[in-house]
Amino acid sequence: MTAACADVITACRVPVPHVVDVMPGGTRLRVQTNSLALAEALARHFAAFPGDGGQPDLVVQAVDGPSPDLDLAFVPHESEGGKEEYADLPDGRLVRKRRTGLLLVFGPIGNWIFGPCAAWPEQVVNAVNARLADRELNRGAALLHAAAVARGEAALALAGLAGAGKTTLALELVRRGADFVTNDRLFVTTGPDGLGCCGVARPPRVNPGTILGNDRLHGLLDPAKRAAYGALPSEALWGLESKHDVPIDACFGPGRVRLRARLSALAVLCWEHGGGPVVARRTTLVDAPELVPAIAKDLGVLFLAGPRQADRTVYLAALGKLPVMVLSGGVDFSRAAEMCQDILCRADGCPP
Repeated sequence: MTAACADVITACRVPVPHVVDVMPGGTRLRVQTNSLALAEALARHFAAFPGDGGQPDLVVQAVDGPSPDLDLAFVPHESEGGKEEYADLPDGRLVRKRRTGLLLVFGPIGNWIFGPCAAWPEQVVNAVNARLADRELNRGAALLHAAAVARGEAALALAGLAGAGKTTLALELVRRGADFVTNDRLFVTTGPDGLGCCGVARPPRVNPGTILGNDRLHGLLDPAKRAAYGALPSEALWGLESKHDVPIDACFGPGRVRLRARLSALAVLCWEHGGGPVVARRTTLVDAPELVPAIAKDLGVLFLAGPRQADRTVYLAALGKLPVMVLSGGVDFSRAAEMCQDILCRADGCPP
């Protein structure tokens, strides 16, 4: 029986000569691996966040090889649909990805990934981002289920239940000049200067309906597919699930991604297709606590602080007085973007 994470590392570690140094969100991150292909994939993924040559704040080592076979009683993580299982040991946590066989080891012992890493670079990116997220959570950050964009120093979070269109609205705002911050997870901290936010270094993923509605994204589909999707009824188009990654710099121009900004306001999408004209209502979470479930996000086993259910009191304490715009009525991304632009411009003191 394995007694500690150190035993796993000792059994599986090999030289990791390939190094990727980057700086997402101001954190000096170093990823070391034995796979040149993985190193190149990670360098491409984090290309928008070049390193500065300083000593790393965070080191992750990814060892490409067979999936480790461990004699351990793993606990299934049911809230993730059974995709992960974990074991807590005195010197750290082990998380095993059932589908890919990747084994994550993290905690006081350090940060390691073992298994077929080169075959699953996106899973490695997720594991690395989870370690970056742990740094935010250790600073007392609250995790929001939200996208976010920024203009100047001001950021606007965009929340809504699954399928509400927060990513589509975020990309419409980027088309109109805002910077992209994050797609699905936003970490918010409270400081002497107010609320700060940090996004996740990962491109958004969108369906064909979003691509057809934003001319900057048309290149993600070949003309034949664009024509086929464009012929579908609007209800069928917006219900279609076929995800495409959006490379922000390629679609909108260089330097359009940043991870940190000052959080100035929150927009919550409570609209529905066919609901008539979009209607905006200004409030706060203190005055409308029923909105908290739209921004709450549980912590899964990839975070050292998880698994843990979201606590509404944390959101009310941290964000209770933040200006909130609730959008109801019908779905109208153009009109909603105008309203959101107005909020960002007022917060940053710039002309619309």
